[in-house]
Amino acid sequence: METLHNGYTLNTPSGTFPLSTDSMLLADFVSLPRDARVLDLGSGCGTLGILLCAAHRSCRVTGIEIDEAAHLAALENIRANGLEDRMESIFGDLRQLPSYIDAGSFPCCVSNPPYFSAGAVSASTPLARHTDTCHTEALFSAADYCLKYGGDFFLVHKPDSLAQLCACAVRFHLEPKRLCLVRHSPGKPISTVLLQCRKGGKPGLKIEELCLFEEDRQPTPAYRRIYHV
Repeated sequence: METLHNGYTLNTPSGTFPLSTDSMLLADFVSLPRDARVLDLGSGCGTLGILLCAAHRSCRVTGIEIDEAAHLAALENIRANGLEDRMESIFGDLRQLPSYIDAGSFPCCVSNPPYFSAGAVSASTPLARHTDTCHTEALFSAADYCLKYGGDFFLVHKPDSLAQLCACAVRFHLEPKRLCLVRHSPGKPISTVLLQCRKGGKPGLKIEELCLFEEDRQPTPAYRRIYHV
């Protein structure tokens, strides 16, 4: 059981994906308008939804998750945090999104998608973390389908996928607008990228950098903000 910001909690049963730095980074990176409706593609145990609800008191989050154990854990996390009126979890496949939601019905979409290659499923890399269940094209197609014109898609991924992500985004009418490059510490390689794309947006990319630890291994101000230290 993890204790999150503002007293919220998160339970991640064995075999589901645990709370990760990627989720914390993405929740901090996301900017939402007041009363935003958010769709979380591949929502797992509801981690991002709970983090967003903790930080944005008026947002509402719908998650779609293909792994039944994670979906059931999300329902329990929603109940345990008293978020029944602000969060929901749909047990389903984002590749079949029109079966669950209407086109253009969300102003914001988020995803911490799978980036492990196909292979044997293990406890540390469960089904929902494998690209078998969520190819890049399927992810951006789903975001294009669900977003209103002018809506934003926020995601976290590994840096070696950045070119593919940007190319695929443009193909699905999602213009990259903001990119954050994350390093573990000064001088280390980029370990994570955070990307914001806007449906129907004009060209123009803002690039930011973020470092989690100082050279003496002390947390940076960015780390303290992200983890609410």
